[in-house]
Amino acid sequence: MTPPGRSPRPGSGRTGSSRSGAGRLGDVRPAGRTGRAGVPAARSGPAGAETGHTRRQPGRPDGSTGRWRLVRASREAVPPSVRRFMRRARRRRLRAALPWAVAGCLAALAAVGWWVVSATSVFGVDQVRVAGAALVTESDVRQAAQIPPGTPLARVDLAAVAGRVSGLAAVERVVASRDWPGTVVITVVERVPAAVVPQGDAFVVVDGAGVAFRTLAARPDDLAVVRLETVEFDQALVRDAVAVLDSLTAQLREVLVEVVVSGPAGIELRIADDRVVIWGDATENAVKARVADALLVQDGSVIDVSAPDVVTIR
Repeated sequence: MTPPGRSPRPGSGRTGSSRSGAGRLGDVRPAGRTGRAGVPAARSGPAGAETGHTRRQPGRPDGSTGRWRLVRASREAVPPSVRRFMRRARRRRLRAALPWAVAGCLAALAAVGWWVVSATSVFGVDQVRVAGAALVTESDVRQAAQIPPGTPLARVDLAAVAGRVSGLAAVERVVASRDWPGTVVITVVERVPAAVVPQGDAFVVVDGAGVAFRTLAARPDDLAVVRLETVEFDQALVRDAVAVLDSLTAQLREVLVEVVVSGPAGIELRIADDRVVIWGDATENAVKARVADALLVQDGSVIDVSAPDVVTIR
């Protein structure tokens, strides 16, 4: 209440009998222009002339400038439940990423290993080992294999190596394999001699398929002679003659001198005492062998078993 006889002070903020706090409606503030956020406008010069610019807000007591900053909360500021949730989330992410990480590492290791094995000389060929060679020499096999030293073992074409070595006449088949870290093993299976074919002054050794693979100056005592009455060497006729030889009984082999072949149906056996067994073609060999063996005790210089059901002796 204003005492009697005294008028309210200007700017006292009182209206009537009620009083309001600072910032309430009716609050009278001193005249003057204010800047941003209620800060009085800056004045220039002693006369307080306005410049149209506001001064930067002075620093706060804590040293901040009043701008937003990103700070890391301390461990104590994060609730335990949140920390547990974050730990479980991290573990889930790690478990989800682990298979991919392992797969990536394995793929990288496999790629590096393959590069080392196939593109470098770390596992290069340093030895070619030959097994099963008797008629051919090991040097002949290595030369036919054509494997340059230092070639990565993983890049050696084993099928091509076997094919090249099979080109040797005395070799029937070849098996090539790898023996890590740097060896190629070549196992050869040579042809088995079955007979010899006179060719001029020499004797050609043939196997069971009639393939000629070796030439000798003298006839071996343990091989039968197949004499061709053709102009040139005929592998098919030699094969038929060898098939006949394979069917002979022990008694026929004992008296056999040679097999003479003039054509597909012209096979004859020359046996001891200038006797001849006319064989015909290379069919029913087992039956013909048994019949001829039984007729050896009969008189006659010619035994014809070309038709084993109708045998003639003369």
